[in-house]
Amino acid sequence: MFLEIHDLGTTIYNYQIDQITENNEDITIQGIAAAEEELRSYLAAPEWSDGRPKYDVDAILTAKDNDRNQLLVRICSTLAKFYIIELCNADIIYEIAKERYDRALDWLKKFAKGELKLTLAMTPEIDPYDDGTQPFIYGSREKFNHE
Repeated sequence: MFLEIHDLGTTIYNYQIDQITENNEDITIQGIAAAEEELRSYLAAPEWSDGRPKYDVDAILTAKDNDRNQLLVRICSTLAKFYIIELCNADIIYEIAKERYDRALDWLKKFAKGELKLTLAMTPEIDPYDDGTQPFIYGSREKFNHE
């Protein structure tokens, strides 16, 4: 997993997780897995102009410890927190959690549209020409008009 349970400490206290899940670690792991899948869907969206994926999502999400992109760790923690507190919001201000969740989603949507770019080495891009092929572009010129 990309996100570890201890990473949630940046967005939610352990006692809150324990209260919500009644110490059932499976619920926490399920929330983390859902958050990672949502993160994966956004990271996979940017493509090169010929339709091939731009980022090596598997390499990004299999990185461990300090090799992970810390911004993505934080965003994924925010997503996971929201999936966990859906069960119960014990001692958590729901509106703040929802606001942070929405902010994380807005950032991911902008990233998926290509409006943002991760510049750290921990987010490897896939070389579009690593298989030896060059993109093939076809079409026609604009229609000429003598007016």
